[in-house]
Amino acid sequence: MIDRPFNRRRALLTLGGAVLAGGLAARGWAGGQSYPTAPAMPADAKVFETILTAAPHQRLLANAPSDILDYAADGPVVLRMRQGEWLRAKMINRIHEHTSIHWHGIRLPNAMDGVPYLTQPPTEPGESFTYQFQPPDTGTFFFHPHCNTVEQLGHGLAGILIVEGDEARPHDADLVLAYRDWRIDEAGKFKPLFTEAGAAKAGTFGDHRTVNDKVQPVYQVPAGGDIRLRFLNLDMSRIVDLGVVGADAWLIATDGNPLPPQKLKSWRMGPAMRADLTLRAPMTPGTRVQIVNYYAAQPLVLAEIEATGPTLNRPPFEPAALKPHHIPEPDLATAETFPLRLTAATAPGGGNASELPPDLVLPDGEVLRYADALCLTPNTFWSFNGRSWPMQSHEVLPPPLVTFQRGRSYIIEIINQTPHMHPIHLHGHTFKVLSSNKEEIMPHFADTTLVAPKERVKIALKADNPGDWMIHCHIIEHQDTGMMGIFRVA
Repeated sequence: MIDRPFNRRRALLTLGGAVLAGGLAARGWAGGQSYPTAPAMPADAKVFETILTAAPHQRLLANAPSDILDYAADGPVVLRMRQGEWLRAKMINRIHEHTSIHWHGIRLPNAMDGVPYLTQPPTEPGESFTYQFQPPDTGTFFFHPHCNTVEQLGHGLAGILIVEGDEARPHDADLVLAYRDWRIDEAGKFKPLFTEAGAAKAGTFGDHRTVNDKVQPVYQVPAGGDIRLRFLNLDMSRIVDLGVVGADAWLIATDGNPLPPQKLKSWRMGPAMRADLTLRAPMTPGTRVQIVNYYAAQPLVLAEIEATGPTLNRPPFEPAALKPHHIPEPDLATAETFPLRLTAATAPGGGNASELPPDLVLPDGEVLRYADALCLTPNTFWSFNGRSWPMQSHEVLPPPLVTFQRGRSYIIEIINQTPHMHPIHLHGHTFKVLSSNKEEIMPHFADTTLVAPKERVKIALKADNPGDWMIHCHIIEHQDTGMMGIFRVA
């Protein structure tokens, strides 16, 4: 969501009775917006407290320093807290525009979801906002802005949140591997992060692949030790087909959610998806294991781990399952099905003209188009069910795509009618991926699922978290050119 100056035409449309009857609500600028209430923290709560300062920094990513945005000067922030603790994170804004923090994958209260104009006011430069909530689940999560996301996330503004307490048997090393592809030149200068050609297709790709902001880093681990790898795809557009060369690895969690250990062949991940792996490090010191991306003409080595001595004396390796989550299981027998079609924008300027309310005619004869009020522009390329998210506007928000009754179960059938992949992310809920018409899949819990062209993926959830929540494609240029909406739980 990008701020935009006050505009009479959109204001009049917002205030027009016909538009209000069509489901629009004035937001933010009118001064009457009310936001959900933050949860109260118990007096005896165990608190993990941190300060996250969003600020400009310089970081050596290539041959010369790059001007980036981050929450720390010395590398990606990794917060590690224990299950049962409350997180209190004060975000201080030291960048040039308003920002927020969305806690990706956390089943948290609506007021803490970090979507300006929907769940909180924007945090302006020089201001701060304090997030406090108790993560209900262990696992590997991350956080990032939900404002001008192409520019802010594209310049590096993101961090990792680990909620510990899921291991039945401890590992000898626990490595976080955060992948992203920076769009910079040889001098470290950023190229345009948004291009119309990229936004209309598979996204604008970077050309400088890193893990933890390093090119093919090598991490030392105990020889013969049990190793946990937490891999996060923090890129804005790249697909990763994750593999391991030099050791047998097992997949033990998807998007932070435990599953019975599955021997890894490869695991395809869109932007925002995570995978936890376990493996036994080589017994011989100096031997390396490669973390690779098979989603390329030739396998690309992203990082390596190197065994170092002395060799640990461990029993024969058996992958240990993580402790299960307590995510509500959807009742498939009673679940209603909601179709979600991923489509191109179909009307001039975006959206489906047949589904828009009529234009508003003012007393002086001026005709105001609904599409103008929503700031649908020529580079609105994508939509959900023929409806495109407004571009560059906070003055009006579109009505929800669907309202789910709290406590009931629903199946969402995601139907990709476009020629490109889309990682679809739901806020505030963890869903169960059930099936695909393209391949046999292992049912698993996730917060983001990658949907291929012509694929129909069924996911299911119990709508137990009240509020207005975002649903969007996590290829950020797709999100920012129409493929985003609201689902309501009430």
